Amino acid sequence: MGLLTFKRGIHPSDEKHHTENKAIEVILPKVGAKMTYPMVQHLGMPCQPCVSIGERVLLGQKIGDADGYVTSPIHSSVSGTVVAIEPTLTPVGVTVNSVIIENDGKYEEHESVGTTRDYTKCTNEELIKIVREAGVVGLGGAGFPTHVKLVPPKDASIDTILINCAECEPYLTTDYRVMLEETDKIIEGVKIMLKIFPDAKAILAVESNKPKAVEALKKAAQGVARISVVTLQTKYPQGSEKQLIQACTGKQVQVGKLPASSGVLVNNVDTIIAIHRAIVRGRPLMRKVITLSGGAIKNPGNYKVRLGMSLAELIEQTGGLNCEPQRIIVGGPMMGISTFTLNIPMMKTTGGVLCFNEKESAIPEERDCIRCGKCVEHCPIGLMPFVLNQNVIFDEQDDFVKNHGMECIECGSCSYICPAKRYLAQSIRKTRRRLLSQKKK
Repeated sequence: MGLLTFKRGIHPSDEKHHTENKAIEVILPKVGAKMTYPMVQHLGMPCQPCVSIGERVLLGQKIGDADGYVTSPIHSSVSGTVVAIEPTLTPVGVTVNSVIIENDGKYEEHESVGTTRDYTKCTNEELIKIVREAGVVGLGGAGFPTHVKLVPPKDASIDTILINCAECEPYLTTDYRVMLEETDKIIEGVKIMLKIFPDAKAILAVESNKPKAVEALKKAAQGVARISVVTLQTKYPQGSEKQLIQACTGKQVQVGKLPASSGVLVNNVDTIIAIHRAIVRGRPLMRKVITLSGGAIKNPGNYKVRLGMSLAELIEQTGGLNCEPQRIIVGGPMMGISTFTLNIPMMKTTGGVLCFNEKESAIPEERDCIRCGKCVEHCPIGLMPFVLNQNVIFDEQDDFVKNHGMECIECGSCSYICPAKRYLAQSIRKTRRRLLSQKKK
């Protein structure tokens, strides 16, 4: 039987060898460091600060929240004093209101932190409320509030809990290390999910380039009812939600529909650990495991970092730079966002930081399209990127929508495979986001 996969896609060099054998190291911010907490670290309604300048806060204390349902609170990852509440730049390139706390290095915990629970004795409503109050969001990059996912529409019958262990982005290896180092927590987290959805089965889906992770998860899940581990073909973007569902279940999520409409709930593997930490250990989301890599980084590796910590301080504490980076990418090289500064904070959605040297950052000159069709052949959702690119060039917004440009998942496969090196994904992403912004207004 062949490895599970989806239709089309690409096979870029995964470049994971730089960090895949590097165990996760814990990095704490320096005493006196300014920790910056943007009030937008999730999809949905922005948070409002619930602390004031001059106030002393404790580790795990809620510092931002909102009244809306699709939102997620934000907690301090240190103890210290609020020194400012002001707009700051974020890794996604926008300026948002932020709470800035000076770390006193004491890490005194708030009274709400550390409440241990037996999840088997909790009701589903209690479990979901705990996840909400802990500020857990999707840690695979999107940042969708997890408690919202755990309450699917009433007409949706969830039969599959799909744990995304693919980590198909080149360079990034944090999920891989988590699978090796925190295996038991993953399985316990999956059990919590299965308690919430008693009629569902759980599938942990891992790409074939991670055989040690497959072995570790299978060993930990052995004898546990309703949990299985499957191996996926190593292909990009295997970790994309709809492609993962197709590969593992054979189901196709209809355009405009959520995975729950097909009876499937998808969560990133690190999100499962965050759920476990929130419920079993009573700890809100205060840390993120990220990969530092690229030719400009002296010590590439995987690091567990407190939210709010400056990326510049993180790199300094891990050994610094070999050279001035020619390109800085927050996330992976395919779907990450290029930034001009490292003076930005660690956020819930930060999956990695890549600092490329001159050779790695070279971008080929864009040439005329030769109508070869490779972008169509490899697009994982069957779009015609070269046509959408023309729609963008000639400002044909109506045609862009008619040609399903709004369904693009921005994976970058088309730009990667294009022999003319057209900026296909970039142009589609820019137009798609502009139209989404207009629609919101």
